[in-house]
Amino acid sequence: MYTRRAFIVGAGSAGLALALPPARGLDWPQFRGPDRNGISKETGLLRKWPAAGPKLLWSVPVTEGYAGAAIVAGRVYHHDYDEAKSEWSINCRSLDAGKPIWQFREPREIRPNHAITRTIPAVDGRFVCSLDPKAVLHCLDARTGKEIWRKSLVTEYQATIPSWYNGQCPLQEAGRIIVATGGAAILVALDKATGKEIWRTPNPNHLLMTHASVMPAVLGGVRQYLYGTLQGPLGVAAADGKLLWEFARKFNVAVAPSPIAVDQERVFMTASYDAGSVMIRVRRDGAAFKAEPLFDLKNNEWNSEVHTPIVHQGHLFAVGKKKRGLFTCLDFDGKEVWTSEGKASFGLGSFMLADGMFLAMDGNTGKLHLIEASTTAYNEIASAQVLAGQEVWAPMALSDGKLVLRDLTKMICLDLRG
Repeated sequence: MYTRRAFIVGAGSAGLALALPPARGLDWPQFRGPDRNGISKETGLLRKWPAAGPKLLWSVPVTEGYAGAAIVAGRVYHHDYDEAKSEWSINCRSLDAGKPIWQFREPREIRPNHAITRTIPAVDGRFVCSLDPKAVLHCLDARTGKEIWRKSLVTEYQATIPSWYNGQCPLQEAGRIIVATGGAAILVALDKATGKEIWRTPNPNHLLMTHASVMPAVLGGVRQYLYGTLQGPLGVAAADGKLLWEFARKFNVAVAPSPIAVDQERVFMTASYDAGSVMIRVRRDGAAFKAEPLFDLKNNEWNSEVHTPIVHQGHLFAVGKKKRGLFTCLDFDGKEVWTSEGKASFGLGSFMLADGMFLAMDGNTGKLHLIEASTTAYNEIASAQVLAGQEVWAPMALSDGKLVLRDLTKMICLDLRG
């Protein structure tokens, strides 16, 4: 039961306020950006940095965690936790100066369990949809921070919270939110304005919620959602939630990276704990789909532990574990094209693609690297110490030339245009 909620809001917070301007093409409105692919449409970014790195615009303290940011219409939205008061929060602050605009808080007992905060809210011009560490889905007014509706996935869908708390980030589309629940359903689609269920995907095999997030795809000409489970990837019809296909492939302990479509037939999935990686082909035959393996990489060949690979120019880019922490380029046959071996190591750091360059964080030290998005060789353009290790694992967010990052103690904003 939730017995008390506190709101710290700006002016005009009585009732449901007018919406902010709609999300823009260069916003970063959810996990992995506007197209959920880890690629920013920003241009005009610096290709050379001063010795001290890009200009620091602001820095604010945060509690230990990996909760990255969403950015919409000049506002930054992120999760945090107050250990002294045992209060979990959703925060809204200005992108230009980092100043607080509103904060939603509520009492939650969340003990440090490999840090505390995780996940990124999904934001548009009207709503902030946030899945908290204990699998409660909140929908807030984006202008004021007032809660509009909530759903406990544990109570309503008999979900089981994964080890190390929920790590799933909700997927947003126009008018609806899609989340994986486990328990009574595999996936559900909810009306963004009301929380009313639009459809659910039955779960007869009792698949559990993982740390992976739902990813959009078009396979065989059909819009669908991909989800990664401990029993392998699957696809669900976007139109009605029908389970279209499953591919049986065992993963171990936990699944953090999300499965991704590399084209209109092939799906790639990877995870840690000696699970390796797999590429499958999903073919449509009339109304049915069939999934078949193309290659299967063992753990000593290649896998990613935390972050989802980025697809670019017919290749996969990610931080791998074969030799832990090497930024790696793979072709679609699973063959290694290049790695950062002997030049840089990235631990479990995050990465994104923008303006023909990869921004990649050394998750052990907080050093940020700028790397040419090349399919032939590792070519580092610049680097700078911008945060402090250890466990600098949070996903990045980029909008209007401003890069928002965090480590275990602070969130910062860097000017990448100078």
